[in-house]
Amino acid sequence: MSTTTMNRTRRPLTTDATPARAARRRSLAGAWFYVAIALIVVFCILPFYWMIVSSLKGPRDILDNQLIPWHPSLVNYEAVFGGQNTFALALRNSGVIAGSVTVIALVLGITASYALARLTFRAKNAILAGFLATSMFPGVAILTPLFQLFANYGWIDTYRAMVIPDISFALPLGIWILTSFFRELPWELEEAARIDGCTPIQAFRRVLLPLAMPGVFTTAILVFIAAWNEFMIANSMSQTPASQPVTVAIAQFTGVSQYDQPFGTQMAAGVIVTVPLVIVVLAFQRKIVSGLTAGGLKG
Repeated sequence: MSTTTMNRTRRPLTTDATPARAARRRSLAGAWFYVAIALIVVFCILPFYWMIVSSLKGPRDILDNQLIPWHPSLVNYEAVFGGQNTFALALRNSGVIAGSVTVIALVLGITASYALARLTFRAKNAILAGFLATSMFPGVAILTPLFQLFANYGWIDTYRAMVIPDISFALPLGIWILTSFFRELPWELEEAARIDGCTPIQAFRRVLLPLAMPGVFTTAILVFIAAWNEFMIANSMSQTPASQPVTVAIAQFTGVSQYDQPFGTQMAAGVIVTVPLVIVVLAFQRKIVSGLTAGGLKG
């Protein structure tokens, strides 16, 4: 009787303590979650912030390691577009190269991904896996054969020598993303359009393609960024400023004067090149997330 009475008196204490402990654990887990998110944000933002701060420092203050530029100056931004730097021409070259790669990769990727998602044939999954494996192939392994091949064709120092290799690496990634997106589209809409008299091409262009625009837009952004940031192949294939993109031009920058180390100038050029991409990603982040998460859930 005494043991039973003691258990009865202790149960309310245990019952009251368990929810309190669970609440403390949940609050502690939530706190650690936000701390981890804050550390990740700082880890990602700090290099870009340091690049902006360094771009606002003059040649005398560039190595002072201060987090705040106490005497900000735009001399580095003036040097980017002045002197022996051909930054404006390099921006045009990067726009032409990245734009061409994006358009060609989208045209080919949309048609290929639609076929992989809609048609039934043998080794379809193996072909899709082959596309993904191709995008992971190291570019340095084919750099020498490509240079020799393009030299034989007379393509060195032309846009073609950079556009074609960029497409070979960007296209598999685009096909992988778009195939996952097309698989989630309701094919009943295409069948309904066919019943209403549309041809397969008209049904695809008028019905399915507008629904797939978030995935198409996501693929375009990722392909454009990859082509815009490419350096290794561009550095080997471009010999003069006539075809050099911004990644190669920044590596060959000079300082404010001819004998200065171009740290501040390179930081200013990096800010100019990066800010437009950041603005585009932030402006269309919802479409990018919806395109990347396509195929993650299946009903």
